[in-house]
Amino acid sequence: MNYAFPPEPQVAVPISGSDAVFPVRRIYCVGRNYAAHAREMGFDPDREPPFFFCKPDNSIVVVPPGHTVEIAYPPQTSDFQHEIELVVAIGRGGRDIPIEQANDHVFGYAVGLDMTRRDLQLRARDKGRPWELGKAFDESAPIAPIVPASAIGHPASGAVWVQVDGADKQRSDIAKLIWSVPEVIANLSSFFELQPGDLIYTGTPEGVGKVERGQTMRGGIDGLGELSVKVV
Repeated sequence: MNYAFPPEPQVAVPISGSDAVFPVRRIYCVGRNYAAHAREMGFDPDREPPFFFCKPDNSIVVVPPGHTVEIAYPPQTSDFQHEIELVVAIGRGGRDIPIEQANDHVFGYAVGLDMTRRDLQLRARDKGRPWELGKAFDESAPIAPIVPASAIGHPASGAVWVQVDGADKQRSDIAKLIWSVPEVIANLSSFFELQPGDLIYTGTPEGVGKVERGQTMRGGIDGLGELSVKVV
């Protein structure tokens, strides 16, 4: 095929314990999926249907174990915030996936950060506009290697946390997800045909807050490892 210019290389995330990598297709994110976070954002955490937004694949920043990866403080914001999340990697596609079959479509799980230009997100939200300026920017989705479900099963509980310069900021448990991973997959697949390579960022717990240039975020989820990211 004769491209007008060289295409970008395939974005991929390492797979823990393997030389293989996970090629990224789409990145879906769930909004307000922890009750305490919904409250801190000024919303009633009633169990209304989940809602979703997307990030481009160039938002991915791979964070190897034991390393601290640098990301740039993004332009046009003065309120750059961390959101630690459980990430689901889809290995088998489908549409209208039943809840009881959803785990069969999961390749694995990872620790991720949904970095957010909060001031731009809230400005768009208050005007009824899309969230892309607040969410879908370069380097906004750091992620640790994917741990295969074949190695750890399908975790339904476990501490999720992030520290900034060693101080606790977010600490909860993935058992507190309003919509569980199978429920998220079932709901999302009613709108989109999921495909191998899709990632789902499942939402963040309470405690989101600002990070500044020079600060380092270290976060993790029980059984999935940790990541470390410095803002420069």
